[in-house]
Amino acid sequence: MAITPNRPVTPLMPHATAAWLVDNTALAFEQIATFCGLHILEIQAIADDTAQTKLTGRDPIRSGELTQDEIDKGQNNPDYAIKLSRMPEQQRRTSGPRYTPVSKRQDKPDGILWVIKNHPEITDNQISKLIGTTKTTIAAIRDKSHWNYANLQPRDPVTLGLTSQREMDALVSAAAKKAGIDTSPDLGKLGEDRAALVAELQAERIAAAAAAEAAANGEEARPEPTTALERGEALFRK
Repeated sequence: MAITPNRPVTPLMPHATAAWLVDNTALAFEQIATFCGLHILEIQAIADDTAQTKLTGRDPIRSGELTQDEIDKGQNNPDYAIKLSRMPEQQRRTSGPRYTPVSKRQDKPDGILWVIKNHPEITDNQISKLIGTTKTTIAAIRDKSHWNYANLQPRDPVTLGLTSQREMDALVSAAAKKAGIDTSPDLGKLGEDRAALVAELQAERIAAAAAAEAAANGEEARPEPTTALERGEALFRK
């Protein structure tokens, strides 16, 4: 019987945890694979020591991710899907500064500068939480006293991978609302843009039709009309 995992969360170090379970329990490979979020062939490779490197096992009981009682249930019933006792520390964390990979940390000042220049309504505290930086760094960039300010380039933190577009949009909306900034679209401007787009598409269709007709008659296609009068004449000829 196939085992369906009851939750998508896996141990913090799935391969090392699988190695420990293989060496220290009588759980079925399928149970271990389901619990660790791995393929059963990976568990087989760990058991046969055919993996490229010998893994050092990680005790899930000591880490608090699994209990001995849960292991016993699995050993007594091969169809039982063992469950995490608690989420891994890295995934349970909900407060504190945002974690940023080392390779991206050097991009933080550029992201901060972009937010400061493009969204002055966003506070230092909000920038700190969004990008995962300190208020001291933000203040230094604001007053241009940052040690590397001369080399900074404002770059979108979403593009840099420092935050998600969804988080950025939500923060901008909340900050604008708090600052009393109207972010509703300019309907007049949208209407003008739409009219211009319709006119452009009409001109393109007229030009394409004229070119097709000229080609069919063996004639050289007339230049594409560029003014409203020329487009009207072309339409009249059509």
